[in-house]
Amino acid sequence: MNREWKQEIKYMEEMSLNAWPSYRVEFYDGWLLRYSHNYTYRTNAVEQIGESTIPLEEKLRYCERIYGELNCPVNYKIQPLLDPEFDQILEKRGYEIRHTTDVMTMEIGDSKLQEDTGREFLFDNRLNLPTLVYYGENLTVQLEAFVTDEWIRGLFSLNGTSDPTLRRIVPKMYAAIPKKTIVASVELDGRMVASGLGIRDREWVGIYAIYVSPSCWSRGYARAVCSTILKEAARLGAKKAYLQVTSENRKAKSLYESLGFFHFYTYWFRSRKNG
Repeated sequence: MNREWKQEIKYMEEMSLNAWPSYRVEFYDGWLLRYSHNYTYRTNAVEQIGESTIPLEEKLRYCERIYGELNCPVNYKIQPLLDPEFDQILEKRGYEIRHTTDVMTMEIGDSKLQEDTGREFLFDNRLNLPTLVYYGENLTVQLEAFVTDEWIRGLFSLNGTSDPTLRRIVPKMYAAIPKKTIVASVELDGRMVASGLGIRDREWVGIYAIYVSPSCWSRGYARAVCSTILKEAARLGAKKAYLQVTSENRKAKSLYESLGFFHFYTYWFRSRKNG
């Protein structure tokens, strides 16, 4: 692993932390203990961001105790910058691989984005985003510069979030994002049927929260949402884009590859129930 590749992964891991804050975070001897009531693996996992001084066995016992008190499985994020021996140690302790994820990147200038057929600026916003971006007569992507309560309610409907605790805390997690956002949606008969979120960081834009209602699959909604976010991010100065997609999601990966994304690296979680 050369130095440039390591640095790029380091940037990617930092941007991922910026883009998706956890509800609760504890700093512990170079580790981050992240917890969000089991809403996504990424926000409920231990991540290594610095050097350790405490013996590993003591740290593992501590994490198991803390997550046990939270009634949450212990998840450790395993990414290429970590010593492979750490993954092996977790395997011997009974931690199993969960939620293997591919990080994909691209140069926006080399992308193959869908061309829109028009746009309208109906409201002012901090990024001077168009309000409506048209893709023919039957597809319109709506844009906002802030994550709104209405967008989050639509997102909950799309991803099936019904737990009252999550519906209470997740909006606070989105509100804690420290970077500028490009918020996209597609509505049909007054109902949000597709979503997307772009998060600007340095010269990058991260693509998040791509969901499409099953009733609207194969209509090109996800392609239009991604294309819109990427084009607006480029206008604002972004040169590169990244996203994260579960390794088994072949349909989504095929879409992203058709837009110009390439596989960069893979990470996974080692997980074990407490007790």
